[in-house]
Amino acid sequence: MNILERITINPNICHGKPCIRGMRWTVEIIIDLLGSGMSINEIIEDHPELEKEDIFASLQYAKMLVAGHTLKIAA
Repeated sequence: MNILERITINPNICHGKPCIRGMRWTVEIIIDLLGSGMSINEIIEDHPELEKEDIFASLQYAKMLVAGHTLKIAA
C-alpha cells in the first residue's frame, strides 16, 4: 500500500480537508499534535484508532505539499 493511500479527501468529512482513512482525523490535527511535542507513540496511546502509518502518511503528505507537488487523493 502506498502510504498516501491513507489520506482521503471527502467534501462531506471535515469540510473536505485531507483526513486519515476517512475518519475525522485531519492531517492538520496530526501535524499540530506532533508540533505540540507529542511523540508518535503518545499520539497512538491517546488515540488507539490511529496507526503509526497514519502519522507517517500525514508527514509525507505535508512534505509533498511544502515541496510544491500536486497530489491526487481519492475520496
